[in-house]
Amino acid sequence: MRVERVSKRYGRGRWVLRDVDLALAGGEAVTITGANGSGKSTLLRMLAGVSRPTRGVVTGRPASVGFVPDRFPAGDAMSSVAYLTHAGRIRGLRGAVAARKGLELLDRLQLAGGVRTPIRALSKGNAQKVALAQALLVPPGLLVLDEPWSGLDATAHGVLGEILREVTEGGGAVVFTDHREAVGRRHAATAYGILEGRVNRLPAPTVVGAAEPSRIVLVDRTGRAMPLDWARQPGVLAVGPGPHLTVRDTESDGLLLTALRHGWSVEEVRRCRR
Repeated sequence: MRVERVSKRYGRGRWVLRDVDLALAGGEAVTITGANGSGKSTLLRMLAGVSRPTRGVVTGRPASVGFVPDRFPAGDAMSSVAYLTHAGRIRGLRGAVAARKGLELLDRLQLAGGVRTPIRALSKGNAQKVALAQALLVPPGLLVLDEPWSGLDATAHGVLGEILREVTEGGGAVVFTDHREAVGRRHAATAYGILEGRVNRLPAPTVVGAAEPSRIVLVDRTGRAMPLDWARQPGVLAVGPGPHLTVRDTESDGLLLTALRHGWSVEEVRRCRR
């Protein structure tokens, strides 16, 4: 997918974006940073195809696009399962299939408040989970998310990170914004910044005095923990029996969330030397 010489303004107002050039490849995760009002949401809407450039062209957009906007219609009187069923049917799914997939996604994101509760009665974080679910009803070739972690609880943070990895591992492209650059860097190898309407690729951060890795020991106290391929989890440097894991310090929180979500108990966490 390519963005070529794209500029955008609304009516006769100021130019929000000027001469943007981007290339997005399948399997790539990209984060967009910038101050409030810099044009991040405008750029994402053009990538998703819900807004047209004033000048320039966007080509190669995949047929299946999942989009989570910055403002989800949280005042809707429909329940989350009714909304997802309707959204799935619009995207070509049969009603029963859309409802099943929607319920599976809400269960994975651990929606609180009930799937038949009107969306307007849900908290901001739980309404955000419904927004995420609608974007994933059909496997996206391009997943576009505007501040997707906003309002989510810690467990859903970990699940969203898993979902982003699954999309890129399946060959899809992911583009998202977050006001915290550290979060963006954790989930995307490529970062762009917007300043005064111009979009520029940001250099990779220089690591100085990197923290020692963490040693994490997990146990299955219930006998029902879900087996995982620990070596493939982000940040895992080594796997021993138990499992005993050596994990990159910046990824240890995410690994712990994944382990707890799959039924594992944490016996020990400590710093260790390589």
